[in-house]
Amino acid sequence: MISFDEALAIIGTAVRPLGTERIAIGEAGGRVLAAPVVAAIDSPRADVSAMDGYAVRGADVEAFPVSLKVVGESLPGLGWPGSIEPGSCVRIFTGAPLPAGADRIVIQEQVRREGETAIIGREPGPATWVRVSGGDFRVSEDVLPAGRLLDPAALTAAAGADASEAEVFLRQRIALLSSGDELVEPGQARSSALAVPDSASVGVAALAEQWGGRVIRRERLRDDLAQMQAAARDAASSADVIVVIGGASVGERDFAKAMFEPLALELLFSKISIRPGKPAWFGRIGETLVLGLPGNPTSALVTARLLLAPLLGVAQGRTIEDALPWEPARLAMTLPPCDLRETFHRARLAGGEVSLVGFQDSHAHKALADADVLVRQRANSAAMPAGEAVPVLRL
Repeated sequence: MISFDEALAIIGTAVRPLGTERIAIGEAGGRVLAAPVVAAIDSPRADVSAMDGYAVRGADVEAFPVSLKVVGESLPGLGWPGSIEPGSCVRIFTGAPLPAGADRIVIQEQVRREGETAIIGREPGPATWVRVSGGDFRVSEDVLPAGRLLDPAALTAAAGADASEAEVFLRQRIALLSSGDELVEPGQARSSALAVPDSASVGVAALAEQWGGRVIRRERLRDDLAQMQAAARDAASSADVIVVIGGASVGERDFAKAMFEPLALELLFSKISIRPGKPAWFGRIGETLVLGLPGNPTSALVTARLLLAPLLGVAQGRTIEDALPWEPARLAMTLPPCDLRETFHRARLAGGEVSLVGFQDSHAHKALADADVLVRQRANSAAMPAGEAVPVLRL
């Protein structure tokens, strides 16, 4: 049985990106850049106004009050073709280019308009309200680096750089296999007192998609070795990553690893000294990776957050640290001592303080939904008092 950090190191060594593709920027949300986004234009394209007001020459607003003749109007995308002469100004709107000769904006709240005359009664202050051409970025400048997740902010920047496409890492095709005779599709368990909704695979599938995977199949398997071996063959022929939920213990009908034996499974680790998640395992069949998760829903989702998220992150050119950004928080309560297994407690974070949810059992559903972070407690650590800092990971 290996430690959590050793398991992460094995995953980091075994995983490689599949390749890249170019896709339209409007379809790239949630993907990871394989190459930088390079600006095709300056931003702003020209000196533009940051406010609605009047474009003036600085030399004309040194003594007050001052009256200036309004000679035109500058609109975004249109501008004004002339040049401002001494004693004149141009009505201007936010985002519109400054006319030639102007070097500052006087905002409209500081101007009284009388017909074609703009009257500025007092010093408008030091702000020029001008966005300088190229002040954001220049043409040919790297706007976003390779490895950047294309979240809404990054997509906005890429589009602002006039990028129509982005080169991104390919998404891993994921086959998600749940094992257990008791499992049924959610909504059907009420028909039998012995049935259990297959909740774990729903959550793990959502997590996989969130972290860049593409779930191509989600299948429930009976505890029948022949059927499971057939499913394993089909999954290995079509998926880049196979995730198996359940069947990883030592019972007579736990076939999660045995189902892959005819495919020459290379087991890279078989157990991890963590709670929850001890039965988690990892291996490969040729180029296909196989990750085994515990069957209980909390254990499955927590272990997927700790192992599947970094696996998919590394497969898209990111780092394990990108997927597991631990941050400090203060305990709002005493944390009991930890035994030989490193423990990841479900908890809630508010105002920089973290409180464990009351029900930590591995089969819990509501308590899992109540939690928004994991608290990491190292193996063999002493009790920790309220107020002490602990590392937390957002779920």
